[in-house]
Amino acid sequence: MFDVFTIGSAVRDIFARSNDVIYKKGSEFPAGEGACFSLDSKLTLDEVNFYVGGGAVNTATTFANQGFKVAPIMTVGNDPEGEYIKKVCAKAKLSLDFVSTDKNHSTSFSFIFSLPSGARTIFRYQGASWFLKPSTIPWSKLNAKWLYVNHLAGESHDILPRLLKTAKKSGMKIAWNPGSTQFERRQEVVPLLAYADVCIVNQEEAALLTGIPYTKQGAIFRKLDELVRGFVIMTKGPDGVEVSDGKMIWSAGILPMDKIVDRTGAGDAFGSGFIAALMRKPDDIEHAIQFASANATGVLTQWGAMNGLLKKRDELFKWGKLEIRKTSL
Repeated sequence: MFDVFTIGSAVRDIFARSNDVIYKKGSEFPAGEGACFSLDSKLTLDEVNFYVGGGAVNTATTFANQGFKVAPIMTVGNDPEGEYIKKVCAKAKLSLDFVSTDKNHSTSFSFIFSLPSGARTIFRYQGASWFLKPSTIPWSKLNAKWLYVNHLAGESHDILPRLLKTAKKSGMKIAWNPGSTQFERRQEVVPLLAYADVCIVNQEEAALLTGIPYTKQGAIFRKLDELVRGFVIMTKGPDGVEVSDGKMIWSAGILPMDKIVDRTGAGDAFGSGFIAALMRKPDDIEHAIQFASANATGVLTQWGAMNGLLKKRDELFKWGKLEIRKTSL
């Protein structure tokens, strides 16, 4: 029996940085700022790194690092990149029992381009991770203590209702970190939140789920606490995190850092870190917040979403100790 299943994407990541690209602000960019370069020119990449990522892989690595028996449920293409992902996962002590191969789609791929400032743009190829099918999942074997559900993109979203019902029927606890496909299909997703023992979203995502402006934090928590029967975790970027159990709110900032190398995978590291800590100490929310923050901070110090994650014997306070406040909702 496994301690935890993770489900989501498996992605081949390439990280690159260049000083030849110019940062520019302007209304022509949807986010108000962009990265510009000349057409018909050759640009120098000052740094290139090749890694493996994706929600299923990243979160599973946290659990494996903490000594838990974990199996990611994911699909890769029938190609060298898919084989490489499986090799990396096996080395990280992730079970390959629930990894399927899609013969019709190539392995999912991301090109993460960073400016010297740390700002980044991600180019992604959807690939096999968008086509995780019910027929590839051995439903009768889904038996573990926890199920960690990451973003199920594209057609993979369609397995959600059966997945959550099967997990709950099997007695699994469910942690759910929904993604963009889930927010696009909000009307389908909101009723399913009742299956979650822990729901993990950032502040903007919480606003999308509830339909409440993200500045009205108290109202958002009250609404989410109606929808989720367990804990709600709301991450707030540089402003830290808040966790609610429907009665109390735990609030914390972020751990100090000299330099952020890359932000990719930090959210996965926080969410999976929180659950890993909760699995060891179910009643200690402050410990879970501290552990999750340290796990995410470690990822920020290195390239690659599988790197920098806490190992079982690592010092919990290696990045410092958080001040955690507890107040009534």
